[in-house]
Amino acid sequence: MVLFATTHTASADCKDEWICVDAVNQGGNVELRAKNLREYTITYTLRIRTWNLSVDGPKTVTRTLEANQSERVMVLSQDSERGSGDYRYTFDWTVGDKDAVHDDDHLYSLPYTSGKSYRIIQGYGSRFSHTGLEEFAIDLDMPIATPVHAARSGVVARIEESHTKGCWQDGCGEFSNFIVILHSDGTTGEYYHLKKNGALVDVGDSVAQGQRIGYSGNTGHTTMPHLHFAVYRATDWGNTQSIPVRFQGTDGIIYRPRRGARYQAL
Repeated sequence: MVLFATTHTASADCKDEWICVDAVNQGGNVELRAKNLREYTITYTLRIRTWNLSVDGPKTVTRTLEANQSERVMVLSQDSERGSGDYRYTFDWTVGDKDAVHDDDHLYSLPYTSGKSYRIIQGYGSRFSHTGLEEFAIDLDMPIATPVHAARSGVVARIEESHTKGCWQDGCGEFSNFIVILHSDGTTGEYYHLKKNGALVDVGDSVAQGQRIGYSGNTGHTTMPHLHFAVYRATDWGNTQSIPVRFQGTDGIIYRPRRGARYQAL
């Protein structure tokens, strides 16, 4: 009797050249394994649907996988004598650690040149779009090609700089240029809406706090040129949750950046 009637056992199912899910035959069972293809911590979610099969645990899992590591996600086995089993799964991922403990003592630099100040279009909790996962993001009114600086040191994990389009319709987010920096505590600092070819760093570079890393733009889900910045912790299904952080400006510590305010970078 054929235990599994499925196409997933033939080859690895890979996404974005970052993560692969393999189905490995193990003595009549099938073991699903996830492999991180990169040098950076990722968090993935996998959900499976089965027919005439049992799963040795939850059918939806969210886990963090360290750099270049692989692990068993679940094992599938025959559930009954009613015929061959089948299954389908979906998965997604993001950079970072879902269990990251943010260093709340750290003071972030404002993400622009020392001595400069820019108006905050949206601060923490702004109702236009800084709610839910984006509650603790800030949007800065910056002309295109304004220098962007690292708010915290870390390693560059992702860069996108090929796009030219900015718009506000559904799906416009896929056109955003960005830099993602992985911090030592497993959180990420993310800089969005950069100009085309606007990155001054490469994936794998170690960057220092205050270092110039790129240039602002007007790409992606946007209505005007600006820089979107936030610190995030990985969650499920490729999402990230913004985290409240404190900034150091010339006039002291900024605990909650306010819409309409201008803060001078130290």
